[in-house]
Amino acid sequence: MTDTTTEVKAVPRLKARYAEQTKGELQGTLGLGNIMQVPTLQKIVINMGVGRATQQPSLLEAAVVDLTAIAGQKPIVTKAKHSIAGFKLREGQAIGTKVTLRGDRMWEFLDRLVAIAIPRIRDFRGLPATSWDGHGNYTFGLNDQTVFTEINYDKIDSARGMDITIVTTASDDAAGKALLDAFGFPFRTGTDAQVVETKHRNRGQFRGGKPRKK
Repeated sequence: MTDTTTEVKAVPRLKARYAEQTKGELQGTLGLGNIMQVPTLQKIVINMGVGRATQQPSLLEAAVVDLTAIAGQKPIVTKAKHSIAGFKLREGQAIGTKVTLRGDRMWEFLDRLVAIAIPRIRDFRGLPATSWDGHGNYTFGLNDQTVFTEINYDKIDSARGMDITIVTTASDDAAGKALLDAFGFPFRTGTDAQVVETKHRNRGQFRGGKPRKK
């Protein structure tokens, strides 16, 4: 007799909470008449720039390995669209790696990001509350991949920053922020919310923080 039993995959914890609780609460918070108008996640894009890969290709290979471990999905290699003589960069050269998460992988990544990775940032004072694009999508940067427990600190060759973009179905930034607030995003508040972000990628795990000692 053939066993036709199929294994039922568990619904990601954050996705289940959104469907059972968060969605209804957001409808009331945003004053929406139709439950279908409630914003949700659409995709998450993680991008690692590896400019030094033009002189040292092994750095790009290591970045792909790291991002695969972090995202649970094989990333693509990004290439320069234009040549820049001052940086000795030629059009078509590999300069980074990127992955786009959708579906269950997206929900699982967001859960790990909020519950595990962000709390591991040393001297963390909250995520900038102003990094929105005007259409309900949010982007922020991390300076060090070791905040993710999937990365073995003893095996990394260098610290790598990344930009994470959370794309939502929200119609504006206020609705997008309400969605991420509901997921527990630790946005800066009060005087910390006014701190200007710096662009120094190698000074810590999150713009201005100090490296975590292992």
